[in-house]
Amino acid sequence: MAGGIGSRFWPLSRTACPKQFLDILGVGRTFIQQTWDRFAKIFLPENIFIVTGEDYKELVMLQIPEIPENNILLEPLRRNTAPCIAYACYKIMASNPNANIVVSPSDHYIGDYLGFQDTILKGLDFTKNSNALLTIGITPTRPETGYGYIQVDLSNEDSLSTQTKIMKVKTFTEKPELEMAKVFLESKEFYWNSGIFIWNVKTIVLAFQQLLPDIDTMFNQGMDIYNTPEENEFINKIYPECNSISIDYGIMENHNNVYVIQAKFPWSDLGTWGSLYENSKHDKNENVIAGKNVFVKNSNGCIIRNGDSKIMVVEGLKDFIVAESDEIILIVPKADEQNIKNIVNEVKISLGDEYV
Repeated sequence: MAGGIGSRFWPLSRTACPKQFLDILGVGRTFIQQTWDRFAKIFLPENIFIVTGEDYKELVMLQIPEIPENNILLEPLRRNTAPCIAYACYKIMASNPNANIVVSPSDHYIGDYLGFQDTILKGLDFTKNSNALLTIGITPTRPETGYGYIQVDLSNEDSLSTQTKIMKVKTFTEKPELEMAKVFLESKEFYWNSGIFIWNVKTIVLAFQQLLPDIDTMFNQGMDIYNTPEENEFINKIYPECNSISIDYGIMENHNNVYVIQAKFPWSDLGTWGSLYENSKHDKNENVIAGKNVFVKNSNGCIIRNGDSKIMVVEGLKDFIVAESDEIILIVPKADEQNIKNIVNEVKISLGDEYV
């Protein structure tokens, strides 16, 4: 899934080039390229699909030249993750009704490729002949309020090995308050929801039929159209009619046979400047600095990002975000980064779409 605009990483992430197409970590590969690299070690290129906005087709082809053009699925507009996933799964089913599928965001940090591969393969082995939906759960390390949580039934545990566990899901909870997150952490019954799902195509299509019948009806009409020249016209016709709903809210929270597999790899959704700070290398003053010509004095706990065209001097700041991109400079306390979306909206209202 590569259709988001990543507004919380503004001003680096802009509508014209969202964060999945950027090398925000400074490792020489963009997020979507890193995601491709992970899955290309598991699947053949012809079995990897990217769902993105129609405006990003050229970016995908430029950054992932290995992908067959027919495997780039273009959304005419954003409708959250349920229609996005339905499009891919129904298209796959049209050509392979026995497919076993992994669904993943394109902009996550995964710290151990081998551990990721092991988790994915064990998950696929679990779902290939199962009527269960599987999600990857991350063992929480802190009382995080920015992630969704999954509560598991520890009495109904299916251990694949001593290191990897598959457990029945009891409940989903969205972004709890701090005190509740502390309770979750202490209970040992909760995992962070990674947003990475594994299932066989028959099970997920049946789930759409039962829980999101409107979406099922629309995408089921295309079974003879997918993988033909008429596919794009068909999608452009039905997409505006789809409700904007997440797969979590529409399917996962309401399905009666959901399991979680414990991840064997470090993970972050890298959805905020704060999460980028936590997953980046710090200097002796606990600053994270990226870009050329950056001079920092008497500052600590900051994340500082400069482009290529300016000289940046930062002095006397503590726990700030300082980010430059083209003609935009953002200076915000890290504690207030949740306000960035509001700032982006204000800029859009005042100056138009050019700067967002």
